[in-house]
Amino acid sequence: MPQDQPAPEPQIVPEPTKQPRTVRLSSSIGISAVLIVVAFVSGARFQDLLPTWVSGNTSAPQFSQLSATYNLLKGNFAEGSVDLQKAFDGAEHGLANSLNDPYTVYFTSDEAKAFDDSLNGKFSGIGAVLAIKDSQLIIQSTIDGAPAALAGLKGGDAILAVNGKDTTGWSVEQAASAIRGDAGTSVRLTIGRGSSTSDYNIVRANVTNPSVRYSILDGNIGYMQINRFAQDDTSAISKKAADYFKSQNVKGVILDLRDNGGGYVSAAQDVASLWLGNDKTVVSERGKTLNDTIKTTGEAVLEGVPTVVLVNGNTASASEIVSGALHDYKAATLVGTKTFGKGVVQNVITGHGLPSGAELKVTVAYWYTPNGKNINKQGISPDVTVNVSSDDQKLGNDPQKAKALDILSK
Repeated sequence: MPQDQPAPEPQIVPEPTKQPRTVRLSSSIGISAVLIVVAFVSGARFQDLLPTWVSGNTSAPQFSQLSATYNLLKGNFAEGSVDLQKAFDGAEHGLANSLNDPYTVYFTSDEAKAFDDSLNGKFSGIGAVLAIKDSQLIIQSTIDGAPAALAGLKGGDAILAVNGKDTTGWSVEQAASAIRGDAGTSVRLTIGRGSSTSDYNIVRANVTNPSVRYSILDGNIGYMQINRFAQDDTSAISKKAADYFKSQNVKGVILDLRDNGGGYVSAAQDVASLWLGNDKTVVSERGKTLNDTIKTTGEAVLEGVPTVVLVNGNTASASEIVSGALHDYKAATLVGTKTFGKGVVQNVITGHGLPSGAELKVTVAYWYTPNGKNINKQGISPDVTVNVSSDDQKLGNDPQKAKALDILSK
């Protein structure tokens, strides 16, 4: 079968209707640049205006201090009044940040939507994965059905300019910021392909990027790449990939978890269950209010199939749960570099007195591999260490994937 031949396009599972919830999450994804506002409200109505999460605690002397701070800001700030909602939001951010835990975060409704969308691969743009190759900004791949693919852009195309601005020296992040935008707006890309140069005016759209991609490589090796453990599609697509590999009687499977920052524990449980027999421990969680052992469920479609898991320093959290479980049961060989080392679990809480649309992501436990190891701040060392050099990156080489193919081809 030709190399990287795509499997049939899977059906995406719709996102469930959002309800008040407490969801187990293991993710290194966060919101950057959150402004902390230390103003609060004061006066006769101070206690009445407090959020419900402090009800019954307003006699604490700290609330008088906050009232005094608010009065001082209100009476002395030269550029206008103190915004009451921003004051509340800032206080709630501050409560979460006071724990000095990077994974415990309060989200306003807008921040919560951005966070949830990031986990579920939803954004507004053209649907292209960007990279730098030989110091040139390129399109690494496009998402099927997204504006970039529909416009005829392809992997390997060089992005020479965005809206007439030369991209020389741009980072991927800088380019992504310039190319993304509201659905219905357009962006002009100057594309180099071989010796030709063309301009493409592309209308942005709301894009959903599937969390799992899979194919059959040369030598009848199955390849499954999971870029995040999403709630809405990871379990369904990975199961479809496993069934496809089994139907093709693959010689082995590469599970690529490189640069996977984590996601939902339930999705990690379902993925690990594809390799491990029924009722095997995937991960144990231990905390102040949580003592749980999560086990495999369903059919282990790929049990006994030789497997290599690709990992690197950005393999974190839920992806480490899967890597650790497959490694401990000797169901897979780990190839690459040491993983990130995030061995804690968060609950994502909505409702429970929080403002409408807001979420609280709070660390509730440490997690342990089936062999009882917590990898927090330590990571998981691969069985076979393979580094990717700067020259490999410039040339587009992938020695880690090549090593996996070599192991499975023997």
